[in-house]
Amino acid sequence: MRTEPEPIDVVYTWVDGTFPGYPELLARYATNEHDRNPNRYRDNIDIFRYSLRSLEKHAPWLGDVHVVTCRPQVPAWLNQSAAGLHVVHHDEILDASNLPTFNSFGIVANLYRVPGLSRRFIYMVDDYLFGRPVYRSHFETPDGRTKVYVKRSTADPGREFGNPAHSRWESALSFSNRLLDARYGEAARGSTHHVPILIDRVSWQACVDTCRAEFEATTASRFREPANVAAEYLYPYYLVYAELGTLVSRWETLRTVSYLGLDNNVPLQWLGLRWLRARHTPFYCLNDNFGDRPSPTVERMAVRFLERAYPEPSRFER
Repeated sequence: MRTEPEPIDVVYTWVDGTFPGYPELLARYATNEHDRNPNRYRDNIDIFRYSLRSLEKHAPWLGDVHVVTCRPQVPAWLNQSAAGLHVVHHDEILDASNLPTFNSFGIVANLYRVPGLSRRFIYMVDDYLFGRPVYRSHFETPDGRTKVYVKRSTADPGREFGNPAHSRWESALSFSNRLLDARYGEAARGSTHHVPILIDRVSWQACVDTCRAEFEATTASRFREPANVAAEYLYPYYLVYAELGTLVSRWETLRTVSYLGLDNNVPLQWLGLRWLRARHTPFYCLNDNFGDRPSPTVERMAVRFLERAYPEPSRFER
């Protein structure tokens, strides 16, 4: 008798830096410009709304949707009674001693603790979108190994740890690469693409166990720190070394993944959005690189692009 595959839920991380009380909370704890980086707390083009539209349009086979955010935040437009939707606040997956947290690395490290979560789930950042129908074959091979999409360049960040010119993201990649070096030997590894990640809670726990102290320190960091674990980089490589994952070919990656950093250069963003529409890949990311003052023109261009791609509201909207 044929059995149906186990459900695969979706977990989003989202935060709104303009939510009443949040700017004051951030200011109370922030100590430097990295902590205050607006790119990490902003949803100025409502991209999360469009990500959910892309999910419903192109991946209706996926299971429940869990939105992990800071209490009491909930998007004003979110239909909390939508079938299969669960809002999860940080205090439901993190100890009180680690709150409030503004550290995405620490939050991601604990997503496996989301109540009622399926054993396997897709981790989605709110600026990830599906550009066309996606299937299980985009996430795993026929023999069940997770697909790992890496960038073509094979920079060697492990030997660059501590570079003051690096962002906190780059530093965390370097630190995580050093952890991989220590366990599996030195290697030049390409950075993982900004794509949805298929996570198995059992293998995730096994990955955490390989460097538990570093994961605990990451969870305890209120903001991103250089010596934090970037689990979205470490875990896929753990799967590859454990023979539970496989690196996707460059050709398949090219056909599947696109990335556009949104900034204030109007002509280049016009070209970039046209390029993105022409590429029409299953996975793409519209990353916020605006800086302190986003260009209203580029914001309007991005919203028009998203409205054209996803004109129909999803069940997750009021």
